[in-house]
Amino acid sequence: MEYKDLSSNWKKLQETLSSTPRPATKRKASEDLNSQARRNGVKRRRADAKKRVMEHESAITVPVVGRPDVKVNETVNEGLSQTAEAGKYLSLDCEMVGVGPTPDLSSALARVSIVNYHGAQIYDSYVRPKEFVTDWRTHVSGILPSHMRNARSLEEVQGAVAGLLEGKILVGHGVRHDLEVLMLGHPKRDVRDTSRHPAFRRLAMGKTPSLKRLAREVLGLEIQGGEHSSVEDARACMLLFKREKDTFEAEHAKRWGMHTRSKLNEAAGENGKKKSKKKKGKK
Repeated sequence: MEYKDLSSNWKKLQETLSSTPRPATKRKASEDLNSQARRNGVKRRRADAKKRVMEHESAITVPVVGRPDVKVNETVNEGLSQTAEAGKYLSLDCEMVGVGPTPDLSSALARVSIVNYHGAQIYDSYVRPKEFVTDWRTHVSGILPSHMRNARSLEEVQGAVAGLLEGKILVGHGVRHDLEVLMLGHPKRDVRDTSRHPAFRRLAMGKTPSLKRLAREVLGLEIQGGEHSSVEDARACMLLFKREKDTFEAEHAKRWGMHTRSKLNEAAGENGKKKSKKKKGKK
């Protein structure tokens, strides 16, 4: 057979194959059901995740710790409150997550909450850790990876918290650890730490009492039943401080004496009186 005949026959065969309709491949019903179930499962998981984020970041009405008759509106991850006033006393609490190869030993800041003397939320924010998170500790911290979508940077949170704490009396439980993860300092004379208060340490035979134990035995409140809330913990700390405020201040006076600012004010007042007496003498 010549090459030309072979070429023409090949063309005819190609035309015949292209014009002949191919039978449609039928997928098994089980395959269709499985793929549909997978698609539905993905959609459901996405919807659940979105719902959880919205629930955590929406405005909610909650009872104030220790005052079930009083309810306040608060927004998780609100940042600085637009309505509540800070006042002289602020209570701080932080939630951490585990980072690096040893997440049980290495922690990074993931949420910061601050309440005022009356328990009103002054500041609340999720914080994006700079290190790679290897343990979210959700069962304790309440922090989920999805919370990081609208979290603020560490620098932004540091600036806001530092501005709020300036010149304030800081209340907390193990405040040193919270300040460490925030990488902030605060004058020791202006700190009231419920974990170091002698009256509370006696309940734990001289050891450091847990906030949960103090809330239960001193306030008659149950907290930290599951995932922790830094807002709730900050309120519990403030209630403990208010319960023992007089003894806190007495212990503070023993260690630090009168507040420097008070001394300066008294000195200024005395100088003013002396000057007025001299003027009267001249007349």
